[in-house]
Amino acid sequence: MYIANPPEVVKELTRKNPFDRYPDGRPKVPEDLLERMREVTTEQAWGVLNSHGYKNQFEGNWFCTHPGRILVGRALTAMMVPMRPDLNELVEEIGKAEGRIGGQNSWVIDMLQPGDVMVVDVFGKVKDGTFVGDNLATALQRRTGTGAVIDGGIRDFQGIMKLDIVIFCRGVHPTAITDTTLVGINIPVRIGEATVLPGDVVLGTPTGVIFIPPHLVEEVVEKSEEIRLRDRFGKQRLREGRYTPGQIDSKWTEEIERDFRNWLKEIKAKDRR
Repeated sequence: MYIANPPEVVKELTRKNPFDRYPDGRPKVPEDLLERMREVTTEQAWGVLNSHGYKNQFEGNWFCTHPGRILVGRALTAMMVPMRPDLNELVEEIGKAEGRIGGQNSWVIDMLQPGDVMVVDVFGKVKDGTFVGDNLATALQRRTGTGAVIDGGIRDFQGIMKLDIVIFCRGVHPTAITDTTLVGINIPVRIGEATVLPGDVVLGTPTGVIFIPPHLVEEVVEKSEEIRLRDRFGKQRLREGRYTPGQIDSKWTEEIERDFRNWLKEIKAKDRR
């Protein structure tokens, strides 16, 4: 048994990944795609994933520490289960042999890299399921610069509010985490109705959190950018009075599509100047 999945197992789990990888085997989606992802809406991402048959990648109804902020990063996954003494004893022995220190929740944070989002299944537990308080959240900020998705609780919210990260969780409680056992890092996890693999791109918005497989990230970003360009074109032509709202809000005719393609060439030419 390992606390974290070995790199070769992570690579097999994420074999459709088209990008480089971290030493732990996780896909390393390029920074420029992550930055472009910040402009993507949940609905745009969901549309692409749904068209490829990925119907279980979204989860809503969260408590967000910084409402309105967008969370984007690469998932490092972890799973907690209700504590069973014999299993917990084994996990502690393995952790000690691997040189891990502190509580089991700290073991997860110690593995985070810049740009990661910590994604933890704490089976929805809020009371006695507070995976981070303000101390561990400070370490989370230093290591990732992004935040976390915790299917469980947090504590010390007044301190976490002051940090420059975004955490989606199920609630806030003053208790410390107890009666849980860490059973894996960089493994497939269930977050509500979503299945998450290590290295998925996490997109957290006011709508909720969606988990995007690396091999679909570029398509999601490009589709979103195309939609935004079409919206910009449509609004400009409506202001100019060239088309009616009915023409813009329905399937475009070949004439409008041709006009859009010409407009797009003009925009790109201006951008190159």
